[in-house]
Amino acid sequence: MDSQEELELILRAKTQDQNAYNLLFDRYWNSIYSFLYQRTSNPNVAEELAIESFAKAFDRLEHFDERLPFGSWLITIARNHHIDRYRKSKQQHEKYKDLDTTFPLEVSSNVPSPEELMIADQNLDALLEHIKSMKKEFRTLLRMRYFEDLSLKEIEALLEEPQTTIRVKLFRAKKVLANLLNRDAN
Repeated sequence: MDSQEELELILRAKTQDQNAYNLLFDRYWNSIYSFLYQRTSNPNVAEELAIESFAKAFDRLEHFDERLPFGSWLITIARNHHIDRYRKSKQQHEKYKDLDTTFPLEVSSNVPSPEELMIADQNLDALLEHIKSMKKEFRTLLRMRYFEDLSLKEIEALLEEPQTTIRVKLFRAKKVLANLLNRDAN
């Protein structure tokens, strides 16, 4: 693919053309994933970061300057996302490291109390209500992946969509759901 074809894809993606998103995703997946794998040495973390990086890039695509190389822009987003994630996890580790030494571990029963069961039921009801309020495509993906426990390959076969598209859509669905739950918490 030459630079003119890539520019046309980017312009189409800016108009929400899903096929253009898929082609850009497929073209750059290996380089973004490899870059993140070199930094994390963990295939699962690298995959998660790569998917999140693509989602961030596609969400911010209208800000991309077409005079710059698209691949470099994606790598910059992936690098910054990885750094942000590392800083956040390091801060959380530091925050909880002190708690480990000040509070002794308490062994508790695995059997939930009646109060815990009631809270869990209420949380599940709220979660299901939020899922019902989402657009059908997101509801379907969440149901298939988390309630029916289907693999990405199985979902790909059922929906007849590429696995990369399903990954991005599933990430976006989880992001929407998290925002709805956070709004309730605040």
